[in-house]
Amino acid sequence: MIKQQENETFAIKTLMAKNAILEQTLADKNSTIEKLTADNEAIRFQIEQLKRMIFGSKRERFAQIIDSKQLTLEFEPKIAEIEEAVKAERELIRVSYERKKPKKEHHGRMALPSHLPVVETVIEPSEDTTGMVCIGKEITEELDYTPAKLHINRIIRPKYMTKEDVAGNQKQVIAELNRPIPKCIASPALLSMIFTDKFIYHLPLYRILRRIIQMGVPLPSSTLESWVRLGAQLLQPLYAVHRLHVFRETYQMIDESPIKVQDKDKKGACHQGYMWVRYAPLSKSVLFEYYKSRSTKGPIDDLSSFTGYVQTDGYAGYTYLASLQNITHLSCWAHARRYFEKALQNDNVRASHVMKLIQLLYAIEALAKESEMSHEERHALRIEKSLPIINEIGQYIYQEKSNVTPLSPIGKAFEYCSNRWVSLQNYLTNGMLEIDSNLVENSIRPLALGRKNYLFAGSHDAAKDIAMFYSFFATCTKSSIDPQKWLTYVIQNINDTKNSQLKYLLPQFINKNLLE
Repeated sequence: MIKQQENETFAIKTLMAKNAILEQTLADKNSTIEKLTADNEAIRFQIEQLKRMIFGSKRERFAQIIDSKQLTLEFEPKIAEIEEAVKAERELIRVSYERKKPKKEHHGRMALPSHLPVVETVIEPSEDTTGMVCIGKEITEELDYTPAKLHINRIIRPKYMTKEDVAGNQKQVIAELNRPIPKCIASPALLSMIFTDKFIYHLPLYRILRRIIQMGVPLPSSTLESWVRLGAQLLQPLYAVHRLHVFRETYQMIDESPIKVQDKDKKGACHQGYMWVRYAPLSKSVLFEYYKSRSTKGPIDDLSSFTGYVQTDGYAGYTYLASLQNITHLSCWAHARRYFEKALQNDNVRASHVMKLIQLLYAIEALAKESEMSHEERHALRIEKSLPIINEIGQYIYQEKSNVTPLSPIGKAFEYCSNRWVSLQNYLTNGMLEIDSNLVENSIRPLALGRKNYLFAGSHDAAKDIAMFYSFFATCTKSSIDPQKWLTYVIQNINDTKNSQLKYLLPQFINKNLLE
């Protein structure tokens, strides 16, 4: 009897041990399944993003999907209250704006500019008008185009000889020839046309050469390349002055973008270089600088003596800026929003909620812009209305972060904001600061268009010249200046301008009346 009980006890213990092993095996398998499911979701998300990059729309428009069967969440009354407040203020501004500027009536098609030359053509009827009386005219105007033409500037300088003095000496007198680039047959206007064609209209040099040849001048390619090189050398001192003034700005936005560069040390391949771009919103100045790598050593090291505000995207190379005492680092809400927009398909409820709150932040910014608020007024508006919304976003991320998979799109969105939470709030500290770094991203667009046309820079020195011209022309665009007129004036006058006065040739400081 005792032996039988011992056997039963042993059998029970054996079964319990086997059961524990099976439970552990099941738990391990469940954990593996959860990991594989999460990995599968992450891979599926990456595939969807790649498909979107190749075939899909680049728009990030967000329209909230409202389910009538979904219960109202407790935080929605607060959002609705903020929305109503924003709507009410926007309506007040709209009404006051309409009172100041009455709605204009449509007056038909666009009137042609009065400053354009007019070529008149009279078309007589085919019938015999002998003996008829002209009772009026029908006038039709159309906008016409004359193809570009090259012409020769022939500069004639008479030479004079003075009379002999008592010692029998004579002196030759001739007017001084002031040419920006000695022995260069290209005029300032032609050089500015070449540079604007290349860096504003993104034409490679061989296409510009074909245009010049079609206009009747069989120009060698080496001559055109020489003009570009000499023109760039002429402007380099002005670029140095431009860089100094941008670095003195107390508020800068920084971003970077790749560019392929031919390297003599890499036969058959191009080097991957980077354009680091700074935008100073206060003076509307843009600065491109070429570096051979994406490493922050160099462009960020230049900030060691800088004091002020620096706004960037989420690139890891910028993260240490937050630790510098003399710099207030700002992150970009547009980049944060982008993560939640990508997470809509993964977790529509959580992503939509955060995007709804971010929409309110941007509605407040639009309100300040439309009402043309001063920096002090915008700061007060943000503290009153934006700060509660940002606190709501932070509280929601803190509550929900532990309920999502870290590798999921919504988990990555939460993690992105959590790691940059202080820098995302820093724009509230001063009314001159922007909510995002879109202004510097917009400045990079010409470079992106140029890469698709001329494909690469011919050398590292050529890449530096590209940076210089993009800096000047982007600043012209921000300052509403015609780049070709500005460059023609600068080429004509740079040699006669004192070094201390070069600042006043820069687009952000030049007297616009000089360009008319």
